[in-house]
Amino acid sequence: MIDLHCHILPGIDDGPSELAVSLAMARIAVADGIRVTACTPHIYPGLYENEADGIRAAITAFRQVLAEEGIALELVEGADTHLAPDLVARLKAGSVPTLNGSRYFLFEPPHHVAPPRLEDSVFSLLTAGFVPVITHPERLTWIDDHYPAFQRMVASGAWIQLTAGSLTGRFGRRPQYWAERILDDGLCHILATDSHHSERRPPFLAEAREAAARRLGADEAVHLVLTRPRGILDNVSPGALPALPAAKPGARPGKGFWRTLFGPRHS
Repeated sequence: MIDLHCHILPGIDDGPSELAVSLAMARIAVADGIRVTACTPHIYPGLYENEADGIRAAITAFRQVLAEEGIALELVEGADTHLAPDLVARLKAGSVPTLNGSRYFLFEPPHHVAPPRLEDSVFSLLTAGFVPVITHPERLTWIDDHYPAFQRMVASGAWIQLTAGSLTGRFGRRPQYWAERILDDGLCHILATDSHHSERRPPFLAEAREAAARRLGADEAVHLVLTRPRGILDNVSPGALPALPAAKPGARPGKGFWRTLFGPRHS
């Protein structure tokens, strides 16, 4: 398996603060069946001012430690990138790294507030030649009122990444509901761990692959954790990769379902 979203580098963002924890995460990933991990620290203006050169230096240093420890985990570069006015320019300049130097990059919307003109921003990124992989929409507190926007963004060419733990219930009932709905509606391109710690948020991916297989079949489960991630790393055109499955038949509760059950502040 290939994990394209992991905060495994020590001391660079809100992931592990100590090298020992990063090593523990790497061992867990390998034991789980992950062979390639994208190191994707936050690039969040005003909070985590990471850039490509610093991320690459941290990967090089961690790669050396993995070799010394005999941990067979391949590392590739990336970033968990937040929206900023100069994002297209920084992607073009290379200061914001894409996934393994490809056209694909992780694009993280704000967790608690829907950003204005999000669809316009995604369209601008697509027309600039980049493919935003929207991270964990199932965990956003505002998805209940904006789900059609994600459907439209996928239709326009954006990709979606679900967090593995959301699908298996590790983040609670609400993210699991939305993860399952996004899968069933044929909107999810890849699964990834978004791991931040060896204990609190470990890099488990196999259990989510099996959960996806039960809903969509074994072939699509492999596409979610291997085929499409490998295509991203190889910079394959989206049209040349396995298409998303058709939406499963059967109605789902519509807008306001989770607000009805839990109130507007539930997350």
